Parts: sequence; C-alpha cells; structure tokens
Amino acid sequence: MAHEVELQTAGNMWKVMVKPGDTVAAGDTLFIMEVMKMEVPHEAPADGVVRAVNIHEGDEGLDAGFIAVVID
Repeated sequence: MAHEVELQTAGNMWKVMVKPGDTVAAGDTLFIMEVMKMEVPHEAPADGVVRAVNIHEGDEGLDAGFIAVVID
C-alpha cells in the first residue's frame, strides 16, 4: 500500500532529504519546509521505499494538500 505524504500547509521547500529508491523508516525526516520563517519538518508515516519525490529544494508557493512524496 502506497503512502502519500501531503503538505500540511502552504510554504516554500527548504530542504529535500530523500530521492526515489531511498529506504526510509517511520519517523525519518523526508523534507523541511519554510513556513512563515519557521522550519517545518515532514516525516515518513511508515517504513518503505520512496517511489516518487514531487518537490525540489527552492520550490516556492507550494499549496497545502500537494502530494510531495510517495512511499511504497
């Protein structure tokens, strides 16, 4: 079952820490957003392998609900 990691709020992408093919464990930080001058980490919801990364460092104006990472 695939796990889709959605952006919880609008903001800019500060750092992407995974790429397709990476193995992650639940709780690993996948990426860090900049939201109103604060760094907001997003974590893996489950163990698995990263199938897709739909974000890039420096992306601006991302909207809440956007599927950032897909984990199988």
